[in-house]
Amino acid sequence: MTGAIVHLILLIPFLIFAYVLSKGKGAFLLAGYNTMSEDEKAQYDEVALCKFMSKIMYGISLSLFLWALSERLKNQILFIIGLILFISLLIFTLVYSNTGNRFKRDEP
Repeated sequence: MTGAIVHLILLIPFLIFAYVLSKGKGAFLLAGYNTMSEDEKAQYDEVALCKFMSKIMYGISLSLFLWALSERLKNQILFIIGLILFISLLIFTLVYSNTGNRFKRDEP
């Protein structure tokens, strides 16, 4: 029961962060982006990057919810589904965001 409560408490900031990112705001909270110089940041579509990361954060939130539900219902399958979702999201995010210059602005 305690594990479920911890997971649900962790879920709240993830959902808030996902919501903020879905509005195209909060890029300064993204690791890597916030350490770029202003010239480098100008090369990226900040809103598209935020919206992409919000979808990932919602997916991670779903994973946390499945882990909490697994703990509450004592159902190991839900934990495994959440873990597979979490690992899949991490791999997808790393590959998608680091290939193809997807978030770079088109040069005029």
